[in-house]
Amino acid sequence: MFHKMDKLINKIKDSFTIQDLEILTGIKAHTIRIWEKRYELLNPTRLNRNVRTYNLSDLQKILNVSLLYKRGHKISKISKLSDNQIAEEAKVFALRDFSNTYEINSLIICMYTFDQKLFHEIYKQQSEKLTFRQIFTNTYIPLLNHLGLLWQTDSIKPVHEHFVSNLIYQKIALNIAKIPSNKKSNNPINVLFLPYGEIHELGLLFLNYYLKLVGQEVIYLGKSIPFDNLFYLNSQIKSITWITYFMIDKTKEEKDEFILSVSKLLEHTKNKCIIVGNIWEEYRKKNTNEQIIFKSKLEELVSVNEAKLSVI
Repeated sequence: MFHKMDKLINKIKDSFTIQDLEILTGIKAHTIRIWEKRYELLNPTRLNRNVRTYNLSDLQKILNVSLLYKRGHKISKISKLSDNQIAEEAKVFALRDFSNTYEINSLIICMYTFDQKLFHEIYKQQSEKLTFRQIFTNTYIPLLNHLGLLWQTDSIKPVHEHFVSNLIYQKIALNIAKIPSNKKSNNPINVLFLPYGEIHELGLLFLNYYLKLVGQEVIYLGKSIPFDNLFYLNSQIKSITWITYFMIDKTKEEKDEFILSVSKLLEHTKNKCIIVGNIWEEYRKKNTNEQIIFKSKLEELVSVNEAKLSVI
């Protein structure tokens, strides 16, 4: 990411608000405004007195600046560097530190510019040092969490998310294909699903890979599964651990309806249902059903260094 890109092809979103920059960099909009005024760090287009817009070069620069700033570089010194110097300094620093922020920022630029070559280059570099579990946990999960926020704030278009998600999907599928078939056991079968209307599948697909990798039996149903289909499967398989994953928030009514459906699904069984997603925090605090287990993040189910699932 921290190199000059000669061609930015097929850009869909090439104009950003200061709120977009805040979300993408983690630097408060107020701070960015101060940097602009005091150091002339960015030169946004002003639609009127109160509205600024930023182009892709501004985004790339502020991502580089945020990396240096968060690693202890003083903004007063950063501001004296040229754009090329900032980019090179960020690249050298990131490569020396092998910072995950470097890869995540690179993938953000990759997403906005539809640069497949850059995506595969980043993956190749990481694969030389990390297992796929580590790549997904340390890079892709934070990126996907970021995409969930960007989706809700309308900072990206569906085409951006689909582009980078499909590239990650290909890597997961490639690694799943390498895993030998698991032998049947007496342990519960893990049934992975997203309820009807949920489309953010990558986290669940990675969990499919991980469970297979550590030798567990999995039935992967994928996205937008009508709940009556789950009741049918419940009648066919004796012992199940249901696992579902949410990225996007739901209304309280939708959440209540989902929990009610899960409770009915678990009735008269010894099965469990693991519901992953930080949108369920209030429900986790009040939960009295021992068959329902809430997890805030996918990382709580995945151990990078040990072959085990923490709750099963």
